[in-house]
Amino acid sequence: MKKLVFLIFFLIFGMAVSAQEDYTYSGSNTCNDSNEQIQHYEHMFCEKGAASNLVAITNLRNIICKGNAFKVAFLCKFKSECVKAGDRVNFEVPGAIYTQEGTLLIPACSKVVATIIRIEKERVPNKNARVYLNFECIIFPDGSTFAMSAKPCTKDSSLKEDGWHTAGKLTAYTLGLGIVGAGAGTGFAFIPNPAKLGVGYAIGIPVGTTVGLITGLITPGLKYHAKEGENITIILCENLALSKPDCSCP
Repeated sequence: MKKLVFLIFFLIFGMAVSAQEDYTYSGSNTCNDSNEQIQHYEHMFCEKGAASNLVAITNLRNIICKGNAFKVAFLCKFKSECVKAGDRVNFEVPGAIYTQEGTLLIPACSKVVATIIRIEKERVPNKNARVYLNFECIIFPDGSTFAMSAKPCTKDSSLKEDGWHTAGKLTAYTLGLGIVGAGAGTGFAFIPNPAKLGVGYAIGIPVGTTVGLITGLITPGLKYHAKEGENITIILCENLALSKPDCSCP
């Protein structure tokens, strides 16, 4: 009986593992070389939002399975108001990417090229600009180029200013007009009687901050800006097949 239970468990577990491997490496982005065989699987270091960490190691190539995520960095400053759909954007892999088992997958100084597929401009009320990118190829330092399909690893697959920048904008409006209100209240208090200074503050500050908050909420949102060298995380939409690298930064 114990042997039968063990056999059933072994078969179910084996089928589950096989199904996972079939899903993560389903033949996408593969060559037609009949001599290529999967030797084993290794594992990426997981980034936040990754759906997989498997890497298929074959006798010919390393295949990073779809759902893996890794960081890339802007090569130049980026401003959403200065670009349009169809423009190319260049990135760099900030550091060499290895598997947890120690296999080099992507050498340092590799470049990644993306195309802007859509831009949603900032709009009222307080909606930030969004930039949608398709990451379409990676270039090793030796010039080897590999097709890829990836997108920003965010909830809506876009790049936009985060909540802290938006909150900072609202705070600036609120504090700025709050100070103006305080000044106005102080001026009005001094006209009839200097003793009414506290009353002037009590009236001016709440009015100013309220107007500031409302103004911040009804104005257009923020443009998307990124500094040179700023990192973002991208997630693979398809398997990424790479040659076994033997290169480094020149």
